[in-house]
Amino acid sequence: MGSAANSTLYLRLRKRILIKPGGSVTLGQAARIFSADSAMESRLQTLLLHQHKSKDGNRVVIDLLQIIQAIREAEAEVDIEPFGDPQVLVVVLDNPPKPKMLVLAAAWLLLFFGSGLAIMNFHTDVSMKEVHIRITELVTGRKNDHPLWFQIPYSIGIGAGMIVFFNRLFRKRFNEEPNPLEVELYIYEENVNDCVIAEEMYKKNENIPMKAKIHND
Repeated sequence: MGSAANSTLYLRLRKRILIKPGGSVTLGQAARIFSADSAMESRLQTLLLHQHKSKDGNRVVIDLLQIIQAIREAEAEVDIEPFGDPQVLVVVLDNPPKPKMLVLAAAWLLLFFGSGLAIMNFHTDVSMKEVHIRITELVTGRKNDHPLWFQIPYSIGIGAGMIVFFNRLFRKRFNEEPNPLEVELYIYEENVNDCVIAEEMYKKNENIPMKAKIHND
């Protein structure tokens, strides 16, 4: 191929991509690339990095060194400037699983009643009823064993506080800031990706013959 001399390719790997079984992974799928040489950039967009086989399973890790080697074979004189993560995780899925409404309803009911019981148990542990009675007695000067005028707004305030805390009412978001649950899910997904990448890289290194390991070291 006619590669331009002293051309620089800027390369940033994606964290995670999805393909179907038997599909292929090109450089344009695995990374964002940019070069002043638009013709070379267009050629590299379709550069084949991996062809999925059934023995690969549903998780494949493509390493940055593997990508650099493929680029060098296609464009020998290009200067590569990589940024970001050193691996990209390829997840193989035939079709995204459809949500099961029965399981979703059961999980919703479990979370609804479970969270309600947790709040009630907390209020029982801290003697919240006695606290409400004492507060209303201090405010009104009279003791009332059922201060509903205080307890009802308090209960509504708990629900409103949860809506504000999670920054969502059904599908409506109040602002673009992620809520704590989304942050925790993001951290969990990042940890899962790191664990899968580490495991796949370990398996890949275990399959390298000993002479090749010594040569590479």
